[in-house]
Amino acid sequence: MTRSMRLTTVLVLAALPTVTGAQEGYRQPPAPIAAILDAQQTPAVFVSPDRGWLLLAERASLPSIAELSEPELRLAGLRINPRTGGQSREMTGTGLRLRAIASGTSAPSERRIETPPGARIGAPQWSEDSKRIAFTVTSDSMVSLWIADVATGSARRADAPSLNATIGSPCRWIDTARLACKVIPSDRGAEPTRSITPTGPVVQEASGRAAPNRTYQDLLETPADERLFEHYATSRIAIVSADGPARLIGDAGIHLSVQPSPDSRYLLVTTSHRPFSYVVPVFRFPQRIEVWDLEGRMVKRVTDRPLIEEMSIARDATVPGPREATWRQDAPATLVWVEALDNGDPSRTADRRDRLVALAAPFDGEPRTLIDAGYRIDDVVWASDRLAIVSEGWWKTRRERISAITPGAASGPRLLFDRSSEDRYGAPGSFVTVPGPLGTPVLLTTRDGRFAYLTGDGASTDGDRPFLDRIELATGKTTRLWRSQAPYYESVVTVLDADARRVITRRESVTEAPNYFLRDLRANRVTALTEFKDPAPQFAGVTRELIKYKRADGVDLSATLYLPAGYDRSRGPLPFLFWAYPQEFKTAAAAAQVRGSPYRFVRPQGASHLFLLTQGYGVLDDPAMPIVGEGSAEPNDTYIDQLVAGAKAAVDEVVRRGVADRERIAIGGHSYGAFMTANLLAHSDLFRTGIARSGAYNRTLTPFGFQAEERDFWKAQDTYMKMSPFTYAHQINEPVLMIHGEADNNSGTFPVQSDRMFAAIKGNGGVVRYVLLPSESHGYRARESVGHVLWEMVEWLDRYVKERQRASAQP
Repeated sequence: MTRSMRLTTVLVLAALPTVTGAQEGYRQPPAPIAAILDAQQTPAVFVSPDRGWLLLAERASLPSIAELSEPELRLAGLRINPRTGGQSREMTGTGLRLRAIASGTSAPSERRIETPPGARIGAPQWSEDSKRIAFTVTSDSMVSLWIADVATGSARRADAPSLNATIGSPCRWIDTARLACKVIPSDRGAEPTRSITPTGPVVQEASGRAAPNRTYQDLLETPADERLFEHYATSRIAIVSADGPARLIGDAGIHLSVQPSPDSRYLLVTTSHRPFSYVVPVFRFPQRIEVWDLEGRMVKRVTDRPLIEEMSIARDATVPGPREATWRQDAPATLVWVEALDNGDPSRTADRRDRLVALAAPFDGEPRTLIDAGYRIDDVVWASDRLAIVSEGWWKTRRERISAITPGAASGPRLLFDRSSEDRYGAPGSFVTVPGPLGTPVLLTTRDGRFAYLTGDGASTDGDRPFLDRIELATGKTTRLWRSQAPYYESVVTVLDADARRVITRRESVTEAPNYFLRDLRANRVTALTEFKDPAPQFAGVTRELIKYKRADGVDLSATLYLPAGYDRSRGPLPFLFWAYPQEFKTAAAAAQVRGSPYRFVRPQGASHLFLLTQGYGVLDDPAMPIVGEGSAEPNDTYIDQLVAGAKAAVDEVVRRGVADRERIAIGGHSYGAFMTANLLAHSDLFRTGIARSGAYNRTLTPFGFQAEERDFWKAQDTYMKMSPFTYAHQINEPVLMIHGEADNNSGTFPVQSDRMFAAIKGNGGVVRYVLLPSESHGYRARESVGHVLWEMVEWLDRYVKERQRASAQP
């Protein structure tokens, strides 16, 4: 039986600081951590297209380990629950509520949608007229479509087959009364049999051409895997009526996505097919992109792209041929897609990299070029034949351009912004969209079409201060209409009118939970739309401060300093935990920019390191660890030196402030932060101990690039080896707690990374504890797992940081 055919294995290994390993039961963290974990979560909020309603989606608490350990097939980069026909590990809700916006009263009217008892609710979608809501319900044996009536709150299961939700969203609204859904074929039959007796070897062969690929997980491995994948990923497309039976159309296939045209006459269907691959996931398999009518007849084939196993690993690389096909949102039925002018290869010299083309119904002519871009096209916001906004970027140089084009005429683009994508302080924000006449999102402009609107984070030296700007489209000149003011962090959710007089915002402060408000910008009047409460009042006394300091080479750094409730500095310094994640930059100026806001409402969730504040620890959260490579220099060539310098600057700052002492500081991180943790323990003596969760430690196991590193191992062997803490495991002389999910499917962080790092530290006489979490992926979800991780972290720090404090205090 292959790895991908196995069901999730229940295994907990807790490798103690001896040569033995043991299986241990789940432990629970001390109070009040468990109570906070089990508290009711704040609902997610979805605004209706007519901006008259808020849909409040009540979120489930952490799932049990039994739920997380349901049967799972790991195939072609997917994780499939064979019982339900949906994705495993799906995030679901428990209930839906509606709240009116238009009332404008302090107590908006609210009604509950009638959902099945105990339902696992997913993917709520408004109909374009805001009269219905479609959502999925996952049971023990299927995923079904339900439709709610907004006027009454009633809901019923649609008269349709079980949904196939293995890949992407299973349903999309066609119009106000119909949806296009991927369903399980009625003739699918039983699961293909899987023999434990091999029928022969598995053979792979290379042609002699370079075919580098990043490190992917959950790939197909055998012909049996191929049959399983095809069995569970194959679907039919059904036209589902909100008031009547469903109607099947077209042939069965591995349908990746189905996009209805704005005029509801066509479907854009993307379908994968054989030959499959054992080295890349499903999104690189062959793909047909076709236009169907609503009877399932093919009207136009855009492309039949071959298998992509040979592609540059550079960030600016892309697939050759048509890609990102979609509908022009402001037109009835006009296809648009992007094609690489350099064949997708960024190493080729080219003045223009990408071409955006359009082809209107009946799709029988040649596509018309809308713009030839100098960078890769990232996004298009449509408005009319007279206006669309095109965003393009080039990762290698960290440059981006935003231009206005005229889709209905052959005029050239008007450049609005040409800037560094690393410059958060100068970021113009995102263009505001609203539902247009066809029910699809289009650019919001003033009535005369001269101006549009931008919203953004508003990064500044004082932290993020979100804003709403008006932009003159002819000149690119912006005017600030509104900006978040202290002591609040407030951001625009949507704009309610063409003059941007009224907006819906989400507002929070250090002491006030995030809530939604109706804000009249001209009258300067604010009306509360929700009244969500503090989900973790036990955390309310914690204090936080945005601090700034410098690295030895002059680079400005920042971090958020958290101190536990009731802390009095006269009682001396605290034991501390630093939790960080390095980031690469091309300029020191960009690296120095402040991130975050001092006015956010922060409450820990999941396996958050901030829970340590309830146990008497101080926490330095996200201390900047920039790795800078100016000009042609590669950032990672000086990774270790810059990393240690950043960490030393942070240690010096908290010690200078009198809240920490050098002998009682721990370092920790998750994923690339775990990689950082191991490196800091190997190359410095700044920290008493470390916590490394779900990391990669040996870069020879990710030989075709990682994070922002574009060079492969053979082009940068020295850098790969020096950056790998596995190489220097013999230098780690501080205790380290390692935690990893047994089912980690994040690119590059195979559990074997932690297996080998643990063996290396242990083999060199180091003090290390290794916890392998059953059924968990890169992030930890089960209530038992999350509680156990937090128990491990508290126990570890108490042993190696607090115990040191007690020992030093003894006469």
